[in-house]
Amino acid sequence: MDTRTAVENWIGGWIISRGAADPVAAPWGWTVDVGQPKHVFRHVVPDPDEATVRKLVADTRASGVWLKLFAEDAVVRPWLGPGWHFDEPGFLMTVPLAEAAPAVPAGYRLTTWTRVGVTRALVRTADGDHFAARGQIAVNGAVAVADQIETSPAHRRRGLGSVVMRTLQTAAASAGARTGVLVGTSDGQALYTALGWRTLSPMASLHHAPESAA
Repeated sequence: MDTRTAVENWIGGWIISRGAADPVAAPWGWTVDVGQPKHVFRHVVPDPDEATVRKLVADTRASGVWLKLFAEDAVVRPWLGPGWHFDEPGFLMTVPLAEAAPAVPAGYRLTTWTRVGVTRALVRTADGDHFAARGQIAVNGAVAVADQIETSPAHRRRGLGSVVMRTLQTAAASAGARTGVLVGTSDGQALYTALGWRTLSPMASLHHAPESAA
C-alpha cells in the first residue's frame, strides 16, 4: 500500500471513529470538518510541498485549524508562519490483520463493545475498577483504523497495550477487515512495530492558534 492510499484509508476510518464529516477532496489532499472548538477542521496532505503548505498557511486566519502533513517536522517547519504549533510527531503505519485473541494479565479485566462500526476495548484493574488501558478501531470495508490507544502511566510495561491492540485487530478481522492502518506517536510506534506493524511515513501534526504565538 502506498502512502497516499494509506492516508485516504486512514481518513476513511478516522471519520467513523471520531464522528467527523466526510472528507472533501482537493488536488493536494483532503479537508475534514471535525466540529470541535479547538479542532474545527483539518487539512490532510499526503505529499506536502512548499507551495501547497504556504498557500494553506496563508489562507488560515482562525484558531482551531489543523494540518496533517506526511513529512518530518523539520521539513515543513520553514514553510510555516507565526501562530502555528507542533503537536507530537506521528507515524503512518499498516499491518495485515489476523485474529489472535490475547491473554489478559492477572489483576486486570477486559471489556469490549461495538457501536456503528467502532469497537472499543477497555482494560480495568480487577480490584477497584481503575482505568488501565483503552483503544478503539473503526472498520471501513476491508480496512480498519485503530485510534485513541492509551495506557495509564501507572499500568505501563505490563503488556496492556498489546492486549488492547490484539483485541481490536481480532475484532476488525472477524468483521471482515483485512488491513489495519493507524497514525501512532513515537512511543506507540515501538509497540506497534513489535506487533508487526510497518511504518510508511512520518506525519507532522500542527494547529493554528495565533493568540498563543510569542
